[in-house]
Amino acid sequence: MEVKCAYLSSQVEHLALGLMLLVCTPYLYAGDYIWSLPAWMPVPTVPADNPISKEKVTLGQRLFYDANLSGPGYMSCSTCHMPEHSFSEQRPVSVGVTGQFHSRNAMAIVNVAYMKTLTWANPNEVRLEDQAKVPIFGTHPIEMDTKGQEGKVILFLQRDPIYPDLFYKAFPNQNPLISFDTITKAIASFERTLISYQSPYDDYKYNHNDSAMSEEAKQGEALFMSDRVGCSACHSGVHFSDATQAPVFHNTGLYNLDGQGAYPEGNQGLYEHTGNALDRGRFRTPTLRNIAKTAPYMHDGSIATLEEVIEHYAAGGRAAQQGEASPLLDDKLHRFVLTDDEKQQLIAFLTSLTDTTFIDNPHFTTPFR
Repeated sequence: MEVKCAYLSSQVEHLALGLMLLVCTPYLYAGDYIWSLPAWMPVPTVPADNPISKEKVTLGQRLFYDANLSGPGYMSCSTCHMPEHSFSEQRPVSVGVTGQFHSRNAMAIVNVAYMKTLTWANPNEVRLEDQAKVPIFGTHPIEMDTKGQEGKVILFLQRDPIYPDLFYKAFPNQNPLISFDTITKAIASFERTLISYQSPYDDYKYNHNDSAMSEEAKQGEALFMSDRVGCSACHSGVHFSDATQAPVFHNTGLYNLDGQGAYPEGNQGLYEHTGNALDRGRFRTPTLRNIAKTAPYMHDGSIATLEEVIEHYAAGGRAAQQGEASPLLDDKLHRFVLTDDEKQQLIAFLTSLTDTTFIDNPHFTTPFR
């Protein structure tokens, strides 16, 4: 993929190069799609069989929020991935359209385009186009309950007064035009645009605006990055997750049910896909962008607040807090002690990762108004 710089105003193109660098915001584009990203944020990788376009993103946004994609017609992607919570949810675990409780909390999909794997623990879920089919067609557990009702969904889209034109603009050479292949490709295109990069921390670090963060938050950043606390050992890089560099998973010592590191049955992380006992309790590192908006925390939503999350890690895992540390605790984690003031500093830093411009962006919220 070729990446070039373009500029919004044609008049600016005739200015001297030095003036352009001063007054223009560079935009990155691949093909016909313009990515409005700063220089320090790389353009996401896009699969060759689903090149991104403005038309696909527009269609995908509408589909993401449309409950008619579900079998019964009253659950959408946004039911669990809510924009006001950085595309996560407030419930500890998700609830499917039939009322079935899941074992996992809906992971925030902010900056998901950069992740090497896409769910809490499945190393095989690596394409957004494929992952989108899981909630639509999955039966263990049931989420949107569309399996067996595909014809109903396609017929609705074909008869809708708006969708046929949107599909034609997004997939002009596709036959059939409206299918679950084009549906999931459009949703994946929209999800790739969900990129947060305008938090107070970003303004402070990348725009060198010293007043963007409080002194308390700056002290929290120093703690976060320190070897003493060690948060950045896993929550690293511009996305605050090592899962953007490789498909990695960690055991944070949340459970130790049998003294050998066991997690609850049916919710044992990577182990369920590899069968390797050493993988019990290993889950993907989530991004910390907008983390103050995504409570409750952990893969099962079992920790309610950031204060409790810090206490969990300080103890070397909640299992250690409750009696016996997990022998499978990741080597990158270790106990530490913080004063009450330091805990508040760390929380102030984590809160500085909240990007309200992203959360309120009308291009990311529902088009049904």
